[in-house]
Amino acid sequence: MSKIDHNFVPSDAEELRDCLADPMWRICSGQLYKIMIKDETLEDGLKVVPFRPNRAQMRFIRRLWFRNLILKARQLGFTTLISILWLDHALWNPNQRCGIIAHDREAAATIFRDKVKFAYENLPDWLRAEMPLKKNSAIELLFAHNNSSIRVATSMRSGTIDRLLISEYGKICVKYPEKAREVVTGSLPAVPLNGIAVIESTAEGQGGDFHDKSVKAEAIAETGRQLHNRDWRFHFYAWWENPEYQMDPTGIVITAKEHEYFDVIEAQCDTELSMRQRAWWIATRDSDMSGDSEKMWQEYPSTSREAFQRSMEGSYYAVQLSNARRTGRISNVPHVSNVPVHTFWDIGKRDGTAIWLMQKVGLEHRFIGYIEDHEQPFEHYILELEKLGYLWGTHHLPHDATHQRQLKRRNISAQEMLQEMRPHWSFTIVPRVEDITVGIQLTRSKFSECWFDENACALGLQRLTNYRKERDARLGVFKPTPLHDENSEGADAFRQFAQGWSEPATPAGSRPSRKRRPSAMAA
Repeated sequence: MSKIDHNFVPSDAEELRDCLADPMWRICSGQLYKIMIKDETLEDGLKVVPFRPNRAQMRFIRRLWFRNLILKARQLGFTTLISILWLDHALWNPNQRCGIIAHDREAAATIFRDKVKFAYENLPDWLRAEMPLKKNSAIELLFAHNNSSIRVATSMRSGTIDRLLISEYGKICVKYPEKAREVVTGSLPAVPLNGIAVIESTAEGQGGDFHDKSVKAEAIAETGRQLHNRDWRFHFYAWWENPEYQMDPTGIVITAKEHEYFDVIEAQCDTELSMRQRAWWIATRDSDMSGDSEKMWQEYPSTSREAFQRSMEGSYYAVQLSNARRTGRISNVPHVSNVPVHTFWDIGKRDGTAIWLMQKVGLEHRFIGYIEDHEQPFEHYILELEKLGYLWGTHHLPHDATHQRQLKRRNISAQEMLQEMRPHWSFTIVPRVEDITVGIQLTRSKFSECWFDENACALGLQRLTNYRKERDARLGVFKPTPLHDENSEGADAFRQFAQGWSEPATPAGSRPSRKRRPSAMAA
């Protein structure tokens, strides 16, 4: 912790030497580093000011750990803060490699130009002369005096990275899943145990590695146990912690229901939300988010739980899933031996496949498993099913499984490929419905007959929960058609059950053969 008051201004060489030896003074005094901030009163909209950490940033510095996960509201300045922290570390410590991963090239270029390079170029002239550049490229600064560097790019995986920031990781997970996998397998392992890694992002919906890491890190934090170096420390920063997020409430209509929402947040967070803060939230929602509260939860969360919360508005199966939970139909639903297991597939256009597993026991349709993966050959799903050792009934495929696909030597449909892989399995095609809303309504009507194993179907239930109508951002209303996102395949696979299930003529099924057959993918 800092030994010198952050407001202290050295008056001679000895005092300056003592100040420069204190990292907290260097970061917090405003004497060394400058940043650009928005100022609408100026012609170019930008103002150069000394960098002084705000309250949320200071709280983060005090809680900094070896692995840090920041779930936050927008524009709280964490990318700026960590850019300064990394630059300072590189300037004052020899042979260090500091990196920042951005979600795309444009963001990487902006961070490097406006945060890293700008801060270095605006150091006091005498200090910059003592810490000259050996390399000055479009993505990296390498310092001549100590061989340390700081780099900003869209990926990093070579060599040791002593300090790493992954900016907007939630966005990376949603938009660039391959890049997210590279972060997990390449970039993060490059940070040594005594190094520091920071993941920061706004929420981008449920699912994905950022969501999973956030949930796990918060759960660990709630236990209060001591962290080890590989544990992620959870940091959450709400919109109401930013003193700039307030405005004159004159002319802003806040309903009783909206005041009730703010009152609940006050009680949950042990804080007070002024009329100016409430007015800012309402105005931002209505103007910037087209009235979409869910977008506000994501971009400007009040609580960590709210950040990943999905509105039930526009959700196709919200009522049905709520009823299933209330009546105990989402619980422990074990597999029943010697009863055939039927499957319902969706083969996604984005190389994703989802499969629901169901047993008919009495009058109940018991869903005992859910499989989902992406960019995998059909044999992968066959083997996943065979691992279970179940007695198989009928495998229901979507109508487009009859469409021919061009392979190296021939054209073949998904149905033909699967049948060639397992000739003794029974595959059937579910007829297409011309209007998808008819299929969705049919699915709703079947929910009362369905039971779900809460653990084995957890991801599938998440897909059904988040399956919703597409929103017209311009008009602020829902379209009559589904939103196509990561939830589509799981929901479409479940719809195959409603559209294609019929009672089998005989209860007999087939167990998977232990003998492996050559894959039709080789054809």
